[in-house]
Amino acid sequence: MPPSSAPGEWTQQEHRNGRYNNPMDDWTRREGSPSPLGVSFVPDEEAYNFALYSKHATSVTLLLFSAETQIDPIAVQAFDPRCNKTGRVWHGRLPAATVDRAAYYAYRVDGPRAPADGQRFDPEKDLLDPYATAVFFPPGFSREAARHPGPNPGRAPLGVLRATASGFDWAGDHPPHHTHDTIIYEVHVRGFTQRANSGVPAERRGTFAGLIDKIPYLRDLGVTAVELMPVFQFDPQEGNYWGYMPLNFFALHHAYAAHPEPTGRLDEFRTLVKALHAAGIEVILDVVYNHTVEGDGTGPTYSFRGLDNTTYYLLAQDRSRYRNDSGTGNVLHTANRYVSGMVMDSLHHWARQCHIDGFRFDLASLFTRRDDGSIDLEEPPVIGAIQTHPDLARLRMIAEAWDMVSYQLGRSFPGTTWLQWNDAFRNELRSFIRGDRGSVAGLMRRLGGSGDIFPDTPEDAYHAYQSINFVTCHDGFCLYDLVSYDRKHNEANGEGNRDGRDDNRSWNCGWEGDDGVPEAVVRLRRRQAKNLFCLLMLANGTPMFVAGDEFLNTQRGNNNPYNQDNETTWLDWDLLRTNADFHRFCKSMIAFRKAHPTLGRSRSWREDVTWLGTAGGLDPSADTGALAFHLRGGTQADADLYVMINASAAEQEFLIQIPLPPVPAPRPWRRVIDTAGHSPDDIVPLDDAAPVTEGRHRVEARSVVVLVRG
Repeated sequence: MPPSSAPGEWTQQEHRNGRYNNPMDDWTRREGSPSPLGVSFVPDEEAYNFALYSKHATSVTLLLFSAETQIDPIAVQAFDPRCNKTGRVWHGRLPAATVDRAAYYAYRVDGPRAPADGQRFDPEKDLLDPYATAVFFPPGFSREAARHPGPNPGRAPLGVLRATASGFDWAGDHPPHHTHDTIIYEVHVRGFTQRANSGVPAERRGTFAGLIDKIPYLRDLGVTAVELMPVFQFDPQEGNYWGYMPLNFFALHHAYAAHPEPTGRLDEFRTLVKALHAAGIEVILDVVYNHTVEGDGTGPTYSFRGLDNTTYYLLAQDRSRYRNDSGTGNVLHTANRYVSGMVMDSLHHWARQCHIDGFRFDLASLFTRRDDGSIDLEEPPVIGAIQTHPDLARLRMIAEAWDMVSYQLGRSFPGTTWLQWNDAFRNELRSFIRGDRGSVAGLMRRLGGSGDIFPDTPEDAYHAYQSINFVTCHDGFCLYDLVSYDRKHNEANGEGNRDGRDDNRSWNCGWEGDDGVPEAVVRLRRRQAKNLFCLLMLANGTPMFVAGDEFLNTQRGNNNPYNQDNETTWLDWDLLRTNADFHRFCKSMIAFRKAHPTLGRSRSWREDVTWLGTAGGLDPSADTGALAFHLRGGTQADADLYVMINASAAEQEFLIQIPLPPVPAPRPWRRVIDTAGHSPDDIVPLDDAAPVTEGRHRVEARSVVVLVRG
């Protein structure tokens, strides 16, 4: 049976309302319609409409395949450009009786074959519809076959017909929206539950369903948003375990679902979203609209390259080569109105069909490329369209505002309302905690809300929460490795340890790796990890950390395990028990931040903060590696906080001197957090905290102490 409502389909009600009741109807019944792109079911006609964009194609042929064989099509429909083409869109209409015998479809497209001019048509290739909402890989699927000219029947990825279920019950779904209490948790769907010790039944490990099993854990931890690493369909033979080499922008990666059927996969994902919402957790998708898996000129031809190479990709000046500002072989041509339209259609699809709460855009600065590759910081089409879209503009939009050529963090990025990954926060916090000299001033800027990057002046009017603060993410050392390795150990990736960042600003605490580590080093590593997590939760901005950091998961020093689909990247849940004390600290720090809205503000701390040194006055040159601040909570109806940070190798004595008039009935300061303390004394409830008098207070080497006026 055909679906009752698919993405972009024309419903019976719309027909009854006369939306399509016009003289054109007879023509579209015979010739098809250019809108919507992709395949859609037309209920009144019991027919399917197919529409494909290609500016330079000279012929387009639709192929239908049965569930039994994907080598010989069961139906072939050549589109006649005299009647099956409108502008640059090729289209056709087939009765359901014809299509119902088929399970999959593809296109063959001919056009100029002139690689020197950027044209790479191959009329023998079976090509995937960019708007397919599910992808099927036949048993003979071959990436290698797609890399060479000529036919590849039975070896090409195919679009799935009738892939979108319409009957999902969204009743009772109430997407949450968090403000000062936002805590973002970056998750890889497969790696999160793939190990047997995850506690997830075998049939659900590494899937959306497996993630549902872990929602009680997420809720108990206190995170309020999960940022899922790419879930779009990628090439299973390409080797990018992270998923950052997309094949299609409308389909879920087939291996991330426990359900074997496309409609079941989509409903499994929707069930995950609805369940997370019920737990008060937002869902953010990490999306890659800047390049595709087809890579450079030696890569496979699956879809875009064969459909219209010069439309979908930015080319170098000599037209025979691809621009590679992404570092992955190609750059999507989003300055083209049809390509930017495809991106918008994809975003709207996930927001509407799956109730997604936000998107994190990989290498979002590539949206600013003009047709010639130059940079447009005024009106990039995709960014402008998102910011003015009535549905998308209300969602969280998060940019990774740099690429291989351009660094646009902060005011340089034209998405003025977007949040942005702040790598300056990562770098300067790591430097300070490692003990680098001259890093006090940088730490002050980052803790206060990165006002130098996101200024909240009347002229600029940015918000502190637009800074996504992170110490770790999927890319680079995880938290445990950051305090356990001085250098990367990426040999297993097969690139001679040349891949991955060299500037990690890590410190192994005096012993490289995990073999034979002295007990004193083990204790210091835990303290350093607590320092980093503590300051992340104390900083103004929106905090984010990567899954597993809260129980000191390790990747054995690999800071770029993009191709490691194994125990290197699968979370080791045994460490949750081994490091229960550290997990308790992280969980308590999250609760502390959420309980103190004075920390995460819309604007800078500005007049509510006083920066101090060990002797009371601030010394921004601070070779001592020590910093304190008094944050007043009055304007936020919150308690006052006094934070002392000692990144030096020696104990420091801080003069606690509050530069404020005495209150009528002063309440005592209580020491709530001390990262040098042993669990459970490292963080305690306010009522159990020891009172501290003003005067001199000792802070142990490499530790953070937080006082609350209780």
